[in-house]
Amino acid sequence: MRILWLNTEPLHPLDKGGKIRTYQMLKRIKREHEVTYVSFAGADNHETSERWSEYCHRLVTVPRRERPKTGLHFYRDLVLNLVSSLPYAIQKYRSSAMRRTIERELRLGDFEIVICDFLASSINLPPALSRPSVLFQHNVESTIWRRHYETQHSFKREFFRSQWRRMLKYEKAACAEFDAVVAVSKVDRNLMLQELGLSDVYEVPTGVDTDFFRPRSSATRASELVFTGSMDWMPNEDAILYFTREILPRIELAVPDVTLRIVGRNPSKRLAALAASNSRIIITGRVEDVRTHINQAAASIVPIRIGGGTRLKIFEAMAMEKPVISTSIGAEGLPVRDGEELLLADTPEDFAASVIGVLTDAHLAKTLGQQARKSVCERFGWESAAVRFMEVCENVLGNKARRRAA
Repeated sequence: MRILWLNTEPLHPLDKGGKIRTYQMLKRIKREHEVTYVSFAGADNHETSERWSEYCHRLVTVPRRERPKTGLHFYRDLVLNLVSSLPYAIQKYRSSAMRRTIERELRLGDFEIVICDFLASSINLPPALSRPSVLFQHNVESTIWRRHYETQHSFKREFFRSQWRRMLKYEKAACAEFDAVVAVSKVDRNLMLQELGLSDVYEVPTGVDTDFFRPRSSATRASELVFTGSMDWMPNEDAILYFTREILPRIELAVPDVTLRIVGRNPSKRLAALAASNSRIIITGRVEDVRTHINQAAASIVPIRIGGGTRLKIFEAMAMEKPVISTSIGAEGLPVRDGEELLLADTPEDFAASVIGVLTDAHLAKTLGQQARKSVCERFGWESAAVRFMEVCENVLGNKARRRAA
């Protein structure tokens, strides 16, 4: 199959969950199918030019400079967005240069199917697309913005409400234009069917590379917790602020030497200030290999209150035999069982108690970790996810051919 794959950025560096999910699937898809990958790219990304052949046969990029989420230009863009019908997370990717590039590829290339990776990449699709098309939805975007709104109690609340309503409107309209939508969990699929009014939604579950993420023999730090994830994604920052404000002080009472290591790209000034004021908190920024930090921790925490899709960080920690403590939203969409492969806790008191239990009970921590590793090895490989994704694409092509023949 000849595939035109559209995204808002190249996949390297593999520094956030959506990139990892797409990379692991495309790496397998390109063995049997021809993939042209089109995305924006910055001028300073050397890995893009060196490693793109790992996941596609041809890379086409359009220059774009990503604005930092601070400063005069950023806040000016937010103000200008107040008069737009589009949510800011979609509008910022609107590009006539990208639209022209996609139109050129469609005109000159003999593609059988077009795949939009993430909702934002759909903004530059030409209207009345003649090719069969699939939207790969890593999250239900409107759900994320609704949860931002629901957890805000400051002047930002009305802003998040406005962004949620605009995102919901755009997401409904955009998803309906595709021949099929791929969700990453049963929870997300049901949300798209019920809240977005879609019909052709398919589930392709999240996987993990269990050969890459595996237990190591080096010693762990008995009282260290780890959180992994892109720290420029608002739900991750919110999770850390919530954890350090509401949960960590409760843990300190029982485990006085507890520390928290935050591993992920682009931590904000607010997080840097938090670490500077609290010696228990270590911020690494982007790292070359997250496994080292997961391995040395006694447990992995996922105190997420806002989000959608599925958290790869949970499967990665499970594959390394680390006990995981998560909120229900943090583990949403993953077929894992509370008390079997991980611990779920949704109040500060319960979350702290679960962490304390793991840090003070070596048998509990070992049992959770071993069961977690066993579960992901048996049930969650990337190979089956890639096969399932291409089955959806084949189904779309078949349905389109039958409609034309009718």
